[in-house]
Formats: sequence, structure tokens, C-alpha cells
Amino acid sequence: MKKTVIIGASNNPSRYSFRAAHLLKEHGHQIIPVSNKKGDVAGENILNIKDTPPVEDVDTVTMYVGPANQPVYHDYILSLKPKRIIFNPGTENSDFERKARAKGIQTYQHCTLVLLHTGQY
Repeated sequence: MKKTVIIGASNNPSRYSFRAAHLLKEHGHQIIPVSNKKGDVAGENILNIKDTPPVEDVDTVTMYVGPANQPVYHDYILSLKPKRIIFNPGTENSDFERKARAKGIQTYQHCTLVLLHTGQY
């Protein structure tokens, strides 16, 4: 299954990143939750994004951080060398998408939850 880094992971059940973490695991995907918040989600410890935790063999990065707060994480996300980045609603960022595509990373403006529910993930 697809190893997915969740940028902006949250242990707050009202957040979409929380729902995505649980649904990804339900569909058998390995999740790596990363955020500036502490805690755990879907049985996984949330890694501190400020520590730029190394993660290998990343298939997907799914974004839950708005464009105004993304620039400090661009280099880290690109260093993960994911095959694709999913920009969930509200996280769309044309400048970062261009940078990612220039590195050979596919970008999608879509919703991870919808992709999972429709079998398109």
C-alpha cells in the first residue's frame, strides 16, 4: 500500500486530517503524521515537522496546511521525494505546485477523503 505523509496532522476529531489518517489506515495505507502539534492520531505518534523527520519511500504527501503557512515546509516536503502531493481543499498553492512538478513530483488539487471513498487513491 501507499506510504502517506500527512502534513498538518491533528488529533482533533473535527479536523479533516484526523479523518484522513483514520480512513487511510482503514484502507491499509501506512501513515506518517507530521505537524507542529503533539499527540497521536490513528495509533501513530505525530512527528514534529520542525524536526524535519526523515521518511523514506514516500508515495504520497497529503497537505492539510494552508498556503500561507506552507513556505517554511517546502524544502522538507520536497526532500521526501514523494511520487505525488495532494493539495486538499484550502491548501492549493500554485507556486509550490510548480516547484514540485519541476522536481518530477505529480501534484493534484483533490480531496484525500473523496479519493479514498471512491477507490481512486
